[in-house]
Amino acid sequence: MNTHSATHSRRQFVQTAATVAAVSAARPSPAAELTKSAQSSREIQTDVLVCGGGCAGSAAALSAARAGAKVLLVEKAPFAGGIVTSVGLPYFDGIAHITTKRIVVRGIALELLSKSGVCPPDAKVVAKHNPTIPNTFEFKLLLDRLFLEQKDNLRVLYNSFICDVHCHGDRIETVVIANKDGLVKVKPRVVIDCTGDGDVAAWAGAPFEQNAEVQPLTLHFRIANVQPTPNISSLCRDALSAAQKRGELPYYYGPGVMFLFGKNEVYVHGVRVPANPTDAADLSRAEVQGRADAYAMFVAWKQDVPAFREAYFMEAYPWIGVRESRRILGQHVLSEEDLMSSRRFDDAIATGCWYLDLHPNKTVVGSANDFDPKKVQPEPYDIPYRSLLPQKLENLLVAGRCHSATRGAHASTRVNVTAMAMGEAAGVAAFLSLKEKTEVAILNGVKVREELIAREAGPYTDA
Repeated sequence: MNTHSATHSRRQFVQTAATVAAVSAARPSPAAELTKSAQSSREIQTDVLVCGGGCAGSAAALSAARAGAKVLLVEKAPFAGGIVTSVGLPYFDGIAHITTKRIVVRGIALELLSKSGVCPPDAKVVAKHNPTIPNTFEFKLLLDRLFLEQKDNLRVLYNSFICDVHCHGDRIETVVIANKDGLVKVKPRVVIDCTGDGDVAAWAGAPFEQNAEVQPLTLHFRIANVQPTPNISSLCRDALSAAQKRGELPYYYGPGVMFLFGKNEVYVHGVRVPANPTDAADLSRAEVQGRADAYAMFVAWKQDVPAFREAYFMEAYPWIGVRESRRILGQHVLSEEDLMSSRRFDDAIATGCWYLDLHPNKTVVGSANDFDPKKVQPEPYDIPYRSLLPQKLENLLVAGRCHSATRGAHASTRVNVTAMAMGEAAGVAAFLSLKEKTEVAILNGVKVREELIAREAGPYTDA
């Protein structure tokens, strides 16, 4: 880590610690807190409920709270950040045009990248189209600090699972969560589903699609004390091919073997597990298989690649990463044609620019895909507000990879920075619906776009 990054990291840690201390000092006594908890923990009323604290949910919660709405953010992990922190993907995929490196997503996504020490807050271009943050743990601290700064409007419940949804007519009336308080009823005015799998929307009866075969899951991991060598990638490929022939590794891709975090530490993405992530038993099987495959790769490299002779397995991130599951059928279903023609929408609230990144359920050597990504690389395209709106429900927004898109379009829109942009738009829309006393389902998307522009966010075409 360079001096600038190290100084930035120390400053961020001190700021987070000071904010936590200030919040703790302002709390009532423990006895008073326990009494209050016993009385009110089983039912919570809030303006906005954000379900899921990943990339989309974190941005949604911040944007709604900063606008002035009372927000409850519910996240099943003990920290926020989703694919960045739970899965360990350090890339900011989708923030910039692949050729010009021009930033196409501003707002909270650019703020997070800047506050991670990667670029200035007013950056117009980046050195790489998908820059990496220097430390995924520090990203947890950054989100903690930003949430705590909104403590008057934002309440966060970690280790909390969405487990049921109750509707009255076309409105979600109650969302049930499970945590250390037991089963808790949340009564929101607006709900934002950022679960990734569209759990809230599906359980509330919103129409959705899910292919019988979805993109494979991937567990990311890190190996320490590796000696950098010029041909390490090709040697790693050869070792995995041999391991697969011996029956030690069912599938893999790439693999991506990168010295991202330290000069003697590799970050690896190469695990490939076909599974249905909305089936509890199959998801559990995938987690087990992912860990076995990650370690099988390590063993193969330690045996066959000299650079790994003194290496040790450092960590696998806590969750296997999911690329695809449910996609809601919204007021507009974003299509491949919309993307590849760079179709413009009056109610555009975000911009996407990633290629149509479909991973196959088979081994692909030296790449993630079995096709040429350049042939499915769109120019920056609009994402309309209507693609965040499920059919049949008045007070529900969906942001992130479960928004309304065809499978091909979703292969581009699913990436993390695009999810942040959709989340920020959903948070702003929730606030505007409360302000205007209307439902998000009939809120004018052009007004959402205008509010985002005023916040220096929104679509690329307004940059």
